[in-house]
Amino acid sequence: MTSTTRLTVAQALVRFLTAQYTERDGERRRLISATWGIFGHGNVAGIGQALVEYAADMPYHQGRNEQAMVHAAVGYARQSGRLSTHAVTTSIGPGATNLVTGAALATVNRLPVLLLPGDVFAARPADPVLQQLEVPYAGDVSVNDSLRPVSRYFDRITRPEALMPSALQAVRVLTDPAETGAVTLALPQDVQAEAYDWPEEFFAERVWTVRRPQADPAELAAAVRAVRAARRPLVIAGGGVHHSRAEAALAAFAEATRVPVAATQAGKGALRWDHPQDVGGVGHTGTATADELARTADLVIGVGTRYTDFTTASGTLFENPDVRFLNLNIAAFDGHKLAGLPLVADARDTLRALTGSLTEHGYRVAGSYVAEYTEDKERWEQRVDACYEADEPDIRPTQPQVLGALDEIVDESDIVVNAAGSLPGDLHKLWRTRSRDQYHLEYGYSCMGYEIPAAIGVKLAAPDRPVWALVGDGTYLMMPTEIVTAVQEGVAIKLLLVQNHGYASIGGLSESVGGERFGTAYRFPAGDGTHTGAPLPVDLAANAASLGMRVLRAKTVRDLRAALAEARAADTPTCVYVETQTADTVSGAPPAQAWWDVPVAETATRSSAVKARELYERQVSTRRRHL
Repeated sequence: MTSTTRLTVAQALVRFLTAQYTERDGERRRLISATWGIFGHGNVAGIGQALVEYAADMPYHQGRNEQAMVHAAVGYARQSGRLSTHAVTTSIGPGATNLVTGAALATVNRLPVLLLPGDVFAARPADPVLQQLEVPYAGDVSVNDSLRPVSRYFDRITRPEALMPSALQAVRVLTDPAETGAVTLALPQDVQAEAYDWPEEFFAERVWTVRRPQADPAELAAAVRAVRAARRPLVIAGGGVHHSRAEAALAAFAEATRVPVAATQAGKGALRWDHPQDVGGVGHTGTATADELARTADLVIGVGTRYTDFTTASGTLFENPDVRFLNLNIAAFDGHKLAGLPLVADARDTLRALTGSLTEHGYRVAGSYVAEYTEDKERWEQRVDACYEADEPDIRPTQPQVLGALDEIVDESDIVVNAAGSLPGDLHKLWRTRSRDQYHLEYGYSCMGYEIPAAIGVKLAAPDRPVWALVGDGTYLMMPTEIVTAVQEGVAIKLLLVQNHGYASIGGLSESVGGERFGTAYRFPAGDGTHTGAPLPVDLAANAASLGMRVLRAKTVRDLRAALAEARAADTPTCVYVETQTADTVSGAPPAQAWWDVPVAETATRSSAVKARELYERQVSTRRRHL
């Protein structure tokens, strides 16, 4: 007779999660190592009570915003190599819908996170309940259905016994390297508290192998032929290189073949900045070196990249009429993009196989090609030096000089977290990445507010390393709330808060497309319908201090260097606050080295928009569909 244990659905779920493990290359990790939660009537008596019941086995983190809790879990998952992540529980209503942005971010970036929102009563004893959305044409719809399109797996547990197959499917997706993303189990509040006799086998320890699918021999042979035929190949390293832990294999491939390696935002750091074959970021925010190589490449070898519009310069970057694409990706969906030759397999093992085959055939690119990109890279690094240099240390720094000051004090152990605003562009072009996981940019969803909670998650995964959240004022005002969490739990993140009085990135974009920076500055109204008056008298440093963070104010480059060094040595959450000046032509970051398609008004009376449309039409005419 099968042995059973009587537990509530919530208790059974938490106990089940404590027994799930991942394993890859002999490394074993607990899949769900902690749960974040904000409690309301939709989960306090279910999941909340279960977390108390199993507090010794399932650590709990108290969040302040549901979206931020997902960001923290995502940061933890990425730093953990997708082998471990966190669960996030919320009440029904706004608590549940606040998960949507975080879920989209996780799924876009192929990062696992388990979402456990409360839901309305399954039995409907009272209908509607507090915070319930009534849909006249469908009685089985709740606000949680908004999580369906942004989840890789979704289920609503309307009966206790339905939890068993659903929980197993949820873990299958979380641990599948090609399928992973946000997983949602919507939990009606009455079902959470309902008891059931669970078979003990449900709680048995399970180890889920994170697969490394091997390349099909025919696809591998075709890939080898494609590379051997190339004279100007270029590797584009995406986030899949990091997910596969393929950095060493990529370095070996590059050294054996001397093929240059450019990187997307997610792939930056796949090679160290000073590796001979590293040519920096590629695309709209890339380096001149990488983008010129992309324009003349006859073979683009995409490794773990989704080829977003920033990477391809909206379809205008790869200009060589004979260019072809070889796409090494664990997901067939991405492997077939740009009419490329697919190589659907694990990045690490397949790069090793490619290197071995090409070495056997004696393949290396010509010395003249190596000399060309080496000289171009040296010229680019001189431009980086000029951006970082501060000849007058007693004046307010530009944003690139802020990065230069940080560059001076970090080493391989530091991790830099960023997501949105003008900083991603400067970082992609300028930052000198020293280790495979130093550069943590969330640019798949480019979500303002990600940085502070994600830094907490990263720090929880790497407690002995300095973790920096680089945040502009616009992003800070979106979500400073998790500073309280960092203070409460003693998570010693370092916050570099850059005040430039508005949405600097979108302001520049607005100007370039005829929008005249409308609505992008944090200033008082000027009386003409614009916000171009005096800067707002806000004090973000005081705000951070009021939330419990130690704050160091820096007025000059000299102050900044000292404050950053002090913050790096701190063992408590510490903020460095600096107000930047407008960059001049010497110290400002280089402009975009490739186009990005943001449609411009086709008709307008203002001259700025008319001129922007003329430029837009010239640029869009160069777009190419790779078929």
